[in-house]
Amino acid sequence: MRCINKYIALVLVIALAGSLVSCGSQKEDITSYKVYDTSFEYGITHNGASSDVELFAHDLCVINTDDLGTSNVDSQVASGAGAFNVSEQTTVDAQSIHERLYPASTTKILTAYIACLNGNLDDYYTVSANAVKQANDSSVINLKEGDVISLRDLLYGLMLRSGNDAAITIAEGISGDVESFADLMNDTAQKLGATNSHFVTPNGLHDENHYTTVYDMYLILNAALENPDFYNIFTANNYTANYTSGGKAKTVDWATTNQYQTGKVKKPAGFTILGGKTGTTGAAGYCLVLLSENEDNDRIISIVFNADCRSNLYLLMNEILSNYCT
Repeated sequence: MRCINKYIALVLVIALAGSLVSCGSQKEDITSYKVYDTSFEYGITHNGASSDVELFAHDLCVINTDDLGTSNVDSQVASGAGAFNVSEQTTVDAQSIHERLYPASTTKILTAYIACLNGNLDDYYTVSANAVKQANDSSVINLKEGDVISLRDLLYGLMLRSGNDAAITIAEGISGDVESFADLMNDTAQKLGATNSHFVTPNGLHDENHYTTVYDMYLILNAALENPDFYNIFTANNYTANYTSGGKAKTVDWATTNQYQTGKVKKPAGFTILGGKTGTTGAAGYCLVLLSENEDNDRIISIVFNADCRSNLYLLMNEILSNYCT
């Protein structure tokens, strides 16, 4: 009996040792398990093998909630700011970039992008009474009810002269009404990863439920710039529109409100200003979303939201670009 017990004990020891080796091997297999490869092999997903899968932010500038470089600029003059080196996919300046702020007319970047995606720029829209119903101090391109104007002309009027009447005409032409267009704005923003934003109007006139963040606006513009029509409009300095007003042909010239492009504000040394969109309301303060290139031909998206005055808006933008993007 003693010999049998010793034999059984020996077998148990060998078995236990084998199980330990087996567990060690199993652990190694788990850590090296390639979920994309296996899922694709068994038809669970259609994304391809792991070597083919691109993560959502693979080509984006990514940053957490920490500020970056604010002590080296006059950050106190604005509520939020950021600069993103699109070419190198790095964030080079960050001030409250995930904080919800009012975007004012920089909203029109998203409006124009959606119009370029969903509309035909050579289609003609008829201006409604609702579109021309703007406050006396509202930024407009002076459309009249019944005017017939192309989407292309509307988009240049939207981006260069920041026409609120153009924004409403575009929204109604694309979606039928402003509310449906706002739904399209929010859906588009969500798909771009701009999840801290909510849009109510196509023009950015103040509404407590209409907000975005510096980072979300970067995501929106970064995507929009991939559209050739949007890029041409966003980078234009001036434009001549021809449309029908009161049954007669009308020609108007529009120039950008971006003071870098007009030459009113001196750009930082070493930079080429490609385009930009301004925005101003009492609640949003002074806003600017800018596209530029540095001496290395890196493309930079820089944003300032809620500056306390126009001169400080450009002051902070110059500091951000000069300090971090050369």
